[in-house]
Amino acid sequence: QLQLAESGGGLVQPGGSLRLSCAASRRIVYSIGWFRQAPGKEREAVSCIRNSGESTNYADSVKGRFTISRDNARNTVYLQMNSLKPEDTAVYYCATGPLFVCSRPKSDATYWGQGTQVTVSS
Repeated sequence: QLQLAESGGGLVQPGGSLRLSCAASRRIVYSIGWFRQAPGKEREAVSCIRNSGESTNYADSVKGRFTISRDNARNTVYLQMNSLKPEDTAVYYCATGPLFVCSRPKSDATYWGQGTQVTVSS
């Protein structure tokens, strides 16, 4: 059973930065995605990275501000978030699985982390 654990969330002022981490219990050969869900809103796909390292940002609102990367030696995927805005406030999740593909962010991600809260507020 693959386990994912997010960390790095917290309270940050607008314009600030955070780096989220998603640590896996074992080596992952699948694509890995970051998702977020704000209160009262549907879950949104944020970014995705393939095993090759090729990445995709889905939301126009994060393009140019968020960068996804992965360190396969550490079984960890990162989401660097810069120039944070109040509308980035949400619980952020990482997810993966054998059926999950970056080209279809709504494809089945078997494994999910517990989420990490990001709050952007002055």
